[in-house]
Amino acid sequence: MPRGGPSAWRRRTLLLASSALALAGCGFQLRQAPSFAFSTIYIGAAPGSSLGNELKRSIASNESVKVVSAPTPELAQVILDITADQREKVVVGLSAAGQVREFQLRTRMRFKLRTPQGKELIPETELLQQRDISYNESAALAKEAEEGLLYRDMQTDLVQQLMRRLAAVKSI
Repeated sequence: MPRGGPSAWRRRTLLLASSALALAGCGFQLRQAPSFAFSTIYIGAAPGSSLGNELKRSIASNESVKVVSAPTPELAQVILDITADQREKVVVGLSAAGQVREFQLRTRMRFKLRTPQGKELIPETELLQQRDISYNESAALAKEAEEGLLYRDMQTDLVQQLMRRLAAVKSI
């Protein structure tokens, strides 16, 4: 039995039970897999694009949607055109001696969603992710590895944002 005797134990049990009841009663639930208004999609990304590949994997993991291959985009219900996928590295901080101390990494993506007949479901939209990274020339290799991890993290965030936008389309 916990310290404080049976009354403290009852209080804790009651508090735990009321917390569980309140959490269940507020409508809280874990995020579900997105549901889409379409069952087939063609993804128009540059060949070998890591963003395009991650997006295809993410959509293919949803069992209700099939990704259509390149030679037959007209067989898809919707076409996702990725018009830009850019990585940028901008200097944002210098030391008194003029040496770089901080960079800002950016990943920018532009896309639009349309039907094969040309009906625009999502107009051309730009998504942007950015991260700041300090720089030290004595740890250049470590900073290069960190930069790669940050770019990968930003790419994953962009794919998740895009998935939520695709799920927001309710009719074709």
